[in-house]
Amino acid sequence: MPDFILLYIVVFLAVAFDYINGFHDTANAIATSVSTRAIKPQYAILLAASLNFLGALLSTGVAKTIGGDIVRAASLVSQEVIISALVGAIAWNLLTWWYGIPSSSSHALIGGVMGSVIVGSGWDALNTAGIEKIILSLILSPVLALISGYIIMIILLWVFGRFAPMALNSGFKRMQLLSASLMAFSHGSNDAQKAMGIITLALLSAGQIPTLEVPTWVKLVCATAMALGTAAGGWKIIKTMGTKIFKMEPINGFAADLNSSLVIFSATFLHLPVSTTHVVSGSIMGVGSAKRVKAVHWSVAQQMVYAWFLTIPLSGITSAVVYKLLHIF
Repeated sequence: MPDFILLYIVVFLAVAFDYINGFHDTANAIATSVSTRAIKPQYAILLAASLNFLGALLSTGVAKTIGGDIVRAASLVSQEVIISALVGAIAWNLLTWWYGIPSSSSHALIGGVMGSVIVGSGWDALNTAGIEKIILSLILSPVLALISGYIIMIILLWVFGRFAPMALNSGFKRMQLLSASLMAFSHGSNDAQKAMGIITLALLSAGQIPTLEVPTWVKLVCATAMALGTAAGGWKIIKTMGTKIFKMEPINGFAADLNSSLVIFSATFLHLPVSTTHVVSGSIMGVGSAKRVKAVHWSVAQQMVYAWFLTIPLSGITSAVVYKLLHIF
């Protein structure tokens, strides 16, 4: 198959991944505000979609990390390898979305790239130092979110604990519009860049661009795909994130969203990819623990952790199988 057709397929699959990432991760931005009835679901989704689009245009540091830190050089990666990686990541995202499991799109993509690169180009093609940095960021970010979420919630309870519950709920419902907006913007600023990085890597591998700089059209296409996916919604995961981990009140939802957005923004400016799903889940657990440890449904959290740890190897295996099938057929 001609190289330019393979490149078109890569771009199509990367945009499809971004779209699926949008509706898979809609819950990250709006689950808390919807579950506390601070905003109607249809308005929450439109708000999240708009701010996801704007956030995606913020920077390209994370895209360069994805495109440049997983493999040693673009010349070591063929278009078939990138196609296989995207198919593996998309397959895992759709599977976990179908069962309502809030797994990580970031883990799926990174696992997919690693699996297809190992089978297609060998272990030596992997950039070990870069992968270690990325995986460390993915592991530490939800732990940090849990700890900082606990601290922020304790501070809010200390400051506002003496207010009447009705007045407190009313005030924080309005404040949730701000925190949900920050969360949606931060989500776009980190997650949309992952597909940008893959497309840029494919363009560099095909000799279409001289350096690992994200073209403007790639930023716009990925931002639009993410926004459209967010607008489609992901109600199964919204239900899990919003109600099954911890029954939130407006002050809890505000604390979780504010904390998540701060953690994600920090990662974006450090050019580190994080799982927004993990960060939000960690924030909700931390906020819930501040009220009462037993208030958190840790069995649901345990199921999520299993999904988190399985995502990279299973999406990697899927991508490796896809690569082999491409060469057979």
